[in-house]
Amino acid sequence: MTAMETTTLKKATKRTLPAAVKLAVQAGLDKKAEDVLVLDLREIASFTEYFVIMSGRSTRQNQAVFDAVKDVLKKKKILPLGAEGLESGEWILIDYGSFLVHIFSPRLRDAYVLEKLWGDAPRLSFGPET
Repeated sequence: MTAMETTTLKKATKRTLPAAVKLAVQAGLDKKAEDVLVLDLREIASFTEYFVIMSGRSTRQNQAVFDAVKDVLKKKKILPLGAEGLESGEWILIDYGSFLVHIFSPRLRDAYVLEKLWGDAPRLSFGPET
């Protein structure tokens, strides 16, 4: 093992999250997304570094959250690699490579419970006051 492989990453904090992740979180909060959570997957997944998970009360709100996240990041020249679920609005996934944004209806969030599936991941919760 190299020194690089044995180094443990520092725990993510609200202050040390990448700027793009912070922007996605804030865009969701600005559109009144609920139960906003960031999972730090850097030490347990190879396909991405963070999940940003949030819920909206309706498909229309989820679509508005999607638009807000996409627009805020586009202004910083950060474009998604892809997006899925926009038509139904029940679970919208936006892939930014180093992080994925999941926008759920409460029903599907309860059904898929990503927070439990990735239970070993350190997490940061966000609310309107953060």
